[in-house]
Amino acid sequence: MKKVLKTVAAGILLSATATMAAAETRLTLSSWLPPTHPIVRDMIVPWTEQVKEATEGRVSIHVLAKGLGHPKIHYDIARDGLADITYSVHGYTPGRFLMTKAVEFPFGGDSAEALSVAYWRIHQKYLSKAKEHKDTQLLSVFTHGPGLIHSSKKQVTTVDDLKGLKLRVGGGVVNNVASSLDAVPLLKPASKSYELLSHGVADGTLLPMESIMGFKIQDLVKHTTVVPGGLYNVSFFLVMNRDRFADISKADQDAIMRVSGEAFAKMAGQAWDNADAASLKALKANGNEISVADDAFIASVKERTSTLQGEWIKAAAKKGVDGEAALKELHEIIGNYAAK
Repeated sequence: MKKVLKTVAAGILLSATATMAAAETRLTLSSWLPPTHPIVRDMIVPWTEQVKEATEGRVSIHVLAKGLGHPKIHYDIARDGLADITYSVHGYTPGRFLMTKAVEFPFGGDSAEALSVAYWRIHQKYLSKAKEHKDTQLLSVFTHGPGLIHSSKKQVTTVDDLKGLKLRVGGGVVNNVASSLDAVPLLKPASKSYELLSHGVADGTLLPMESIMGFKIQDLVKHTTVVPGGLYNVSFFLVMNRDRFADISKADQDAIMRVSGEAFAKMAGQAWDNADAASLKALKANGNEISVADDAFIASVKERTSTLQGEWIKAAAKKGVDGEAALKELHEIIGNYAAK
């Protein structure tokens, strides 16, 4: 009898172990940035840990050692299931995402945290009506800190100084901004900055403060012009394969979304603000020249880019989105967030 009971108990234990193993979901995440970059180190990795904790270990995310392709195809990598989860810049695929431009216009604010949180909220309320992420599970949207001008040639103190400068840009609204200021935009991922600058293909780049140290180009672009409120911004996505998300239990789907959405946007924004501050300190220590755009410079930028928002509002209306209301609420949220 004891032998029979032991056999039964062993069978029950084996069955329970198999059931637990079957209940565990291991997801893959393709990352095209180095592990030391703030997006990976301070956003993606902490988020994977939060997902595991929120799902009580039932869902784990493995960041692949090497990205599965160019940054511009990472949305498709998730859509097609080559990796379960990806992130990238919406503007790397021109013409594909229109709604995301809402947060890319000049003077969006000096805080990535405030802008990213506001972005998620207006996306859910207004922009999602266009269904631009319908073939994936959208986990979050976010932005980097205010975009600045970094030059290898000279300090940019007036808009006229930008004329003819070949500047690497990330696509989206920044491409239009650069053209409006008579610069020559070179649409390439931020990860190509070192290559473009070191070979003299680009005269400078438009990036947030963090990225100068992040991509190790502090000695290639010794001149930085800070534009209060940002010359532009860039929209990012974090998405998951739709079928893989559907395969996960409802309880774990809800747990994942609790640490995604606005929670991820806030964490990402905070990390970027911290990285911007650290990079500014490092650039000063490196002897880089840093100036702040004056009122005349800002007025010139506003004048030359004045039509961009109106054009976007008209385009958004064709997709059933009230762009004017979305932008109004975006700036209200940013103002209230900053006040708190």
